[in-house]
Amino acid sequence: MEALEDVSPEMFEIIDEEGMVIGLASRQACHSNPSLLHRVVHVLVANEAEELLLQKRSAHKDIQPDRWDSSVGGHLHPGEDWKRAAEREMREELGIEGENLVPLHIYPWRTTRESELVRTYLCRNNGPFHPNEKEITEIRFWTLEAIRRHLGDGTFTPNFEEEFTRYLQWKGWRIHA
Repeated sequence: MEALEDVSPEMFEIIDEEGMVIGLASRQACHSNPSLLHRVVHVLVANEAEELLLQKRSAHKDIQPDRWDSSVGGHLHPGEDWKRAAEREMREELGIEGENLVPLHIYPWRTTRESELVRTYLCRNNGPFHPNEKEITEIRFWTLEAIRRHLGDGTFTPNFEEEFTRYLQWKGWRIHA
């Protein structure tokens, strides 16, 4: 007998403005209805030279395909906490462990398409990395100056540009040199 493929939709917890879970909705519903606030975790991976590892999103991604983005990003599974989600996403996307995660910030990200509550961590890691080829086209380390030069030109996802601004503020640096 042939095994049946699981076709159930990926479900996300819907939260209120205080972060309390108030329900569940499918990935498709969350990515097409900005009133459905859901949780997302991002990780910025920095090497010893203070460069940031960025990933180029696959052409098959439903949001922001073919653009450079945070090192790691993903949705929390129902019942999952932020740190566990960050560790899982690091394994799934880059094949690395998150033993040295430093919490950076938490903020709401809203577009006309979706609303997310984002928690961002920093991880120091020089590799090696094993990117998930289904989700990631390319990875590479970028200098902070190279990132600054490309802000606003469509190279990066808008949410990464927000992440980068917050990262520089966290470091106590200015956005423009």
